[in-house]
Amino acid sequence: MRFLERKDKNLSSEAGNGRARVALVGCAEYHYPEVRQAVARGLQLLGGLDHLVRPGERIVLKPNLLAPDPPEKCVTTHPAVFKAMAENLQRTGVKVSFGDSPAVGSTALAARRAGLTAVADELGLERADFSRGEEMSFSEGKQNKRFTIAKGVLESDGLISLPKLKTHGLTRMTGAIKNQFGCIPGLLKSEFHVKMPDADNFTRMLIDLNLLLKPRLYVMDGIWAMEGNGPRGGTPRHMGVLLFSTDPVALDATVCRLVNLPPEDVPMLTNAQQMGLGTYQMENIDLLGDRWEGLAHKDFMKPDKAGTSIQTPWLRNRIIPKPFIDPRRCIQCGICIQGCPVKPAVVDWENEDKTKPPIYDYRRCIRCYCCQEMCPEAAIELRAPWLGKVLAPLVR
Repeated sequence: MRFLERKDKNLSSEAGNGRARVALVGCAEYHYPEVRQAVARGLQLLGGLDHLVRPGERIVLKPNLLAPDPPEKCVTTHPAVFKAMAENLQRTGVKVSFGDSPAVGSTALAARRAGLTAVADELGLERADFSRGEEMSFSEGKQNKRFTIAKGVLESDGLISLPKLKTHGLTRMTGAIKNQFGCIPGLLKSEFHVKMPDADNFTRMLIDLNLLLKPRLYVMDGIWAMEGNGPRGGTPRHMGVLLFSTDPVALDATVCRLVNLPPEDVPMLTNAQQMGLGTYQMENIDLLGDRWEGLAHKDFMKPDKAGTSIQTPWLRNRIIPKPFIDPRRCIQCGICIQGCPVKPAVVDWENEDKTKPPIYDYRRCIRCYCCQEMCPEAAIELRAPWLGKVLAPLVR
């Protein structure tokens, strides 16, 4: 595979090698000339693309295409950011493709609804194969030694990640690190939730995945973000920023600081630094471009701690946030049932009555929140039990 044969260390991510750099560029809206200028500035602050890609290479862009939603819902990477990055890459002489493996629906449908297909057609971008995968070993993995990776990634020379700034029930924030989960095709992703319901183990898997794939660059769309009940059912929130880095840990940590979430409270980041993916510590990060204080939002709505390191079922049910279905919003589509990785599903129709919202068997619920992530109507919310609220400061 082309991806595995790439050996030039000068073209790999610099994460973990000395100080990290994160470029912050203010960008008020998705007016394309403004986005194009902001992306060009962010790339220039990091030294340009010439040290990250070579003419003739095949580079795959990995946007966030969680579900088939339009850009204004802020679920997916905006087409203006996608277009600006693709055009910059094409100017370097590389061959650009794109893809993702959505949690809901097909790649083709998600890309069309998100507005990326129109951009791809305009620029002549190839559709990378994210529906089929190939299993590969990863002896350097700290926790996970084997992954099945989408053929579109393996057939490329390198990967550039285009995450969306959003909240997430399990990992609290989803961004640069978690975006690579979509490089695992189809239903294989749900298997990881079943095997690793613990948040620590799940995030370590994501970190091993990033150590394997080594994206060359991360460009985060934070012009409009998602707060609250993310990553699909939350509320759009204007942030007015694009972020650029070759260190996903430093980038995600910077985002956490922008939304007043201490990186130390995000297991994904503490585990990532410990495993050598990058750094979350402010003293080891050089911030370039616009001042982060002017882009910060202290009132950004964040999810409660998942606390899924608690293994005792009785205690888990009384501390860890539970998914609840709002009957006023539920349209009885059954997507939550289809998306539950536990078999039989822990959320299901009561007595096969599809005229009412499904119900949960919380005794078997692993708190992966896939149901909440996939719900198209934002009808599923995470609510912490009263004991969980009391003990939240003590629970990781």
